Amino acid sequence: MAKSIQAVRGMNDILPEQSAAWQYLEDTLRAVIHGYGYREIRLPLLEMTELFKRSIGEVTDIVEKEMYTFEDRNGDSLTLRPEGTASCVRACLEHGLLHNQVQRLWYAGPMFRHERPQKGRYRQFHQIGVEAFGMEGPDIDAEMILMTARMWRVLGLSEVTLQLNSLGSVESRAAYRGALVDYLCGCESGLDADSRRRLDSNPLRILDSKNPDMQAIIENAPQLPDYLDAESRTHFAEMCAILDDAGIGYELNPRLVRGLDYYAKTVFEWVTDRLGAQGTICAGGRYDGLVEYLGGRPTPATGFALGLERLIALLEAHAIELPDNATQVYLVLSGTQGIRRGMVFAGELRDAISGLRLQVNCGGGSFKSQFKRADKSGAHYALVIGDDEAGQGSVALKPLRSDGEQETLSQQQAAQRLRELLDIF
Repeated sequence: MAKSIQAVRGMNDILPEQSAAWQYLEDTLRAVIHGYGYREIRLPLLEMTELFKRSIGEVTDIVEKEMYTFEDRNGDSLTLRPEGTASCVRACLEHGLLHNQVQRLWYAGPMFRHERPQKGRYRQFHQIGVEAFGMEGPDIDAEMILMTARMWRVLGLSEVTLQLNSLGSVESRAAYRGALVDYLCGCESGLDADSRRRLDSNPLRILDSKNPDMQAIIENAPQLPDYLDAESRTHFAEMCAILDDAGIGYELNPRLVRGLDYYAKTVFEWVTDRLGAQGTICAGGRYDGLVEYLGGRPTPATGFALGLERLIALLEAHAIELPDNATQVYLVLSGTQGIRRGMVFAGELRDAISGLRLQVNCGGGSFKSQFKRADKSGAHYALVIGDDEAGQGSVALKPLRSDGEQETLSQQQAAQRLRELLDIF
């Protein structure tokens, strides 16, 4: 017998027992986002490789080591998207969504990076991203953070911490970069291979190093806030004041950086210590240079992305009680007339009770086997229609999770009785 084919390493199935949590999370986040007036945009999984080389940067780990890139039959280099912001900007430029317009957009779906799979970090992972274009003030930065804070409150997640920093303007960041390079050159013998490689191309990313041997060097490095221009300081202070007024706690983290030139001013992360090494559940910031960098007019922009796998794990760590999406009613059918009438009756019940989760027995079977299926489905009640019930216009209703008595109802009464029992109105 041939060996069965397995899923690609790091690309996981989401089984029916797990999907209820995903649906709850996605529905909850979607409701919060819509409450702020953001509209959904749906983006392709494949993009031209050049998009990510230009937006993320050719000297980043994502582009150099992690992207799934291949040539198609036309010889074009295509890449499975490793993140969503670049695709969103590309779509906005391609379809003229940014010309003299303000846009609030969101998207959801799988992203792909060829990393070493571990808990909270997979090769196919799922994100929800939120992007805003055309607004340069600190209020839209604050709105992004207030939105994410509301998400955690609605989900019941308490052990998360907000970290903030400002990257300043292009000019102030260039001044900081020069001071950082001078400092790191003096420590070059203590730098690891990745940091030495980044020293000329992307020195700010050295501050993100998780190498424990590098931490003393990083701790003693110049701090970016000391190099901020006056306008960036004011922008950041005004944003923080909005968060203070809203009662949002935060930590200032001068080591929180985005090492690409189009990032500017506010950056933030929500982190938790409940997930081990993969503690960042949401990250975002302002990227005022990206639209122009990809061929558009200068456009202020800000956004964030959150990882659904990590949020699912955090819901589990908090033991959050999820809504019950199990089958509520199982319809047991017997005999030719019972089956024919039962199939129609199921549709009538679904019409009469919005949202009813009703499963109809298909494939035959004895009453005993059908009731075993009913029990396995998780249903609270079984309805029974055989040839006799079909002829009499009646239905038997039997509790499956309690010691209540079986009832015989007319089929017209059944919907109202189920509403009462299931507390559905």
